[in-house]
Amino acid sequence: MSPNTNRRRLTPRRAAAVAALLALATATGSHASATTPGGAPERAHRDRASDNARVRGSADIHYAFSPNDTIHFTVNAVADPFSRPYPGPDGTQPGLPTDAHGTISWSHRVASTGELMESEAAVDCLVTGGRTATVTAVVTAVNDERLNDTIGQRVGISVQDGGPGPRHDRLGFSWGVGNLDIDDDGNLTAGRTGTCMAPAPFAPVIHGGYTVHHSELPTSP
Repeated sequence: MSPNTNRRRLTPRRAAAVAALLALATATGSHASATTPGGAPERAHRDRASDNARVRGSADIHYAFSPNDTIHFTVNAVADPFSRPYPGPDGTQPGLPTDAHGTISWSHRVASTGELMESEAAVDCLVTGGRTATVTAVVTAVNDERLNDTIGQRVGISVQDGGPGPRHDRLGFSWGVGNLDIDDDGNLTAGRTGTCMAPAPFAPVIHGGYTVHHSELPTSP
């Protein structure tokens, strides 16, 4: 599906998004200017890196809309704050506090046909809250040509770490529930996934599990 050229207009929704980005750039920029000289920012970065937020694990989930299929997700995501520079109002900004790296891979074996669909994506955003996390990643590889149009698209997942003892982990994925939008002409269209955007972890884990290590978002590089 080709992008709608009308989306390039500065709609109220797009204007709000731009305003939010500018506000975040201003906030993080002001904090960055307050760092002390003499290598302190580098030392702070090294200290934070050892305690960065992360999500790791591998599990099968139960997806209510395909209860007989085998669906598996492997997640290895690590926070890497301010590591993805982007153009800003005063030049290049250092990135976002939610920047991250890593890999998400998933597979879906259809019980009725035996077909196996597999995809892999490069992590670009991670945010945690206690034992819950949202991660987004851009699809980089697929095993079936029918999935080729998903390459380059961002997807979002959410993970709930049920903690030690009996596992109650859960996972949600952006294409598993209704992610819909309305374009500028009033037509129904597939919704785009922004960084760190994902639905609640709606699917229970049935084999395996995930670990979420929480860390507060840093306010400066």
